[in-house]
Amino acid sequence: MDISAIVAFIGFCAACTVAASMGAIFRPGEWYEQLSKPAWRPPNWLFAPAWTFLYLTIAVSGWLVWHTYGFAGAAVPLSVYAVQLTLNAAWTPIFFGLHRIGAALVEILTLWVAIAATIAAFAQVHVVAACLLVPYLAWVTFAGALNFSIWRLNR
Repeated sequence: MDISAIVAFIGFCAACTVAASMGAIFRPGEWYEQLSKPAWRPPNWLFAPAWTFLYLTIAVSGWLVWHTYGFAGAAVPLSVYAVQLTLNAAWTPIFFGLHRIGAALVEILTLWVAIAATIAAFAQVHVVAACLLVPYLAWVTFAGALNFSIWRLNR
């Protein structure tokens, strides 16, 4: 692997780290603990390792597309990728920062569509990169159901 590929991989990891940092800035806190939540909600400790794994797969996925086709050759798929990563970063401040459960629900549904679009776009250029995003879509599906349940329980 040449130096440009290593630098690009670090760049994809950095972009995912920026998105992940929203979780450190906007923490659940007392407000979240006081909300009614469904009995099937996983324990809080599970979210950090799950997201760490997912952010790594998101970074590798984007890097694989870039490594195969470059930014110019995969401009559309990588643009869709950037949109989904931006939406990913936005959910935490909306939910935990602004305490806007309903707005976060709309946002996570939009994120779900963006992830599905990224998978579809990546599948056209790199099947493994697309497959790496499937656990992410599954987790966001679960997170969307959790967001919906919390919204219903706390209206």
